[in-house]
Order: sequence, then structure tokens, then C-alpha cells
Amino acid sequence: MTTRGLLFAAAALAAAVPARAQRAELVTRTELRVCADPSALPFSNQAGEGFENKIAQILGAEMSLPVAYVWFPQVTGFVRNTLGARECDLVTGAVSGDTVMETTNPYYHTGYMLVTRTADGITATSVGDPALADKRFGLVARTPPTDLLVRHGLIAHARPYSLAVDTRVSNPAHDMLQDLADGKIDVALVWGPMAGWAITHDHMPLTAVFIAPEPDAPRLDYRIAMGVRANEPEWRRQVNRALGARQPEIAAVLKEYGVPLIEDSGPAE
Repeated sequence: MTTRGLLFAAAALAAAVPARAQRAELVTRTELRVCADPSALPFSNQAGEGFENKIAQILGAEMSLPVAYVWFPQVTGFVRNTLGARECDLVTGAVSGDTVMETTNPYYHTGYMLVTRTADGITATSVGDPALADKRFGLVARTPPTDLLVRHGLIAHARPYSLAVDTRVSNPAHDMLQDLADGKIDVALVWGPMAGWAITHDHMPLTAVFIAPEPDAPRLDYRIAMGVRANEPEWRRQVNRALGARQPEIAAVLKEYGVPLIEDSGPAE
């Protein structure tokens, strides 16, 4: 089913349920059932090693619920086959305001980064910086930084890495950063948590800065929240309360994993 079809189906289901049942939401909360990718570090994996795994455990403890997972690669059909099918009740790492599902209050804010080899001493923060005019770029295909390369006439210098992959067999963002460290490309335009993980966990000799925004360009920064079904407002409120109560612990996990954060006043140091 398409995204639009899924939303219409959810709305029709909500309309068909009596008001009293809607308030009860027809769900027995005996577990925190999380929808997650089984092989997508630094976010999640089946061994529980990702930062979203750690955050789920924190929420479970706050809500006095054991954490259980439904594993599904984050490819087309992820939400439909997990949250939409009621196999699980919470999607970690959803973009705030996602149109496919309802989202909670955001619990971190990050963005796309410009990553270079530390030894090269590049200080550019903008894709259009003259210092990058002859550099070889890497980026995940169809992500927002693609527009910046097009507008600055640099797309011919770019090596694309696949977007829609099964993370159990491929990790394009990690491959791109490894290629950068190995000298196969000179600049990587990549999602912040991937850059932070490569630097703090894999100890790649790289330097990352948030890409400077440009007028009329696609948005490069996003607030990240949890995803829930649209017809479960009380569940959303419960998750929001848990996120608020455990925000210091969540912040500590993000720091441990090197997730680069954007504060209201600008990028964090």
C-alpha cells in the first residue's frame, strides 16, 4: 500500500471504532514493542548495540515495560509491515513531523555534515567553498546534499552511494566514509550520526562540520522523534512523558555515540 493509502486506511479504522474504544486504544501495554532495523549501526542492531537500542531500554525502564523488538530492514514497506500492521508500537529515530505516522516530541536535532580527512586541513563548511572546487565528493544518492552539488556545478565530481539497500548486507554511508579515509574520495556529505560514529567508534581520522545552509536549498537539519500510530494519542502522551523524564540519560547516550547535535543557538561544539 502507498503512504497515502496507509494514512487513509488508518483514518478509516479510527472512524469505525467506537469513541470509548478509541480512548482505550485497544492495546494492552505489557511490553514496549519497538520496530527497528536489525543491522543499522550506530542506530540499532539485533545485538542491542545501537544508540536507539539504548534509548529504548531507558524508555522501557521509565515505563516499567520490558523491551521487545520486531526487526525489519528500513526499506520501502518498513512502517506498513511493522507499526502499520500493529506488530509493534514504537518506531525509534523517526523524523519529527513525518507524514507516514504520528511523532512524539523530538529528543535530538542533527543534520548533514561535510566530512574531510583531518590531515588535509580543509576548513570549508559550505559545499560552494572554492577550496572544494576540484575535490571528489561522495554522497548517498537522493539525499538533500545532492541539490547543493547540482547548484554549484559539482555533481560531475560526485560518486553516489545507494540509498535503498538492505542494511543486513550493505551500509553505504559507512562505505563512503571508509572510502574517504582511504583516499578514494576527498569530501563526504553524510548524515551526522554516521559521521560521529565513524570518528568516535571506528577512529577514522576525519573531521566533520555541519553543512552551512543556503537560501532556497533543501533542508539539511532535522529533529528526531519516535513514531507512533496516528489513532493512539494516549500512547503518544505516555512516550512523551518518558522522553521528558529521561532526557538527561538520553543525552548521555547520544554523547557516548558521538551523535553531533544542533542546539537552538547553532551547532554544538
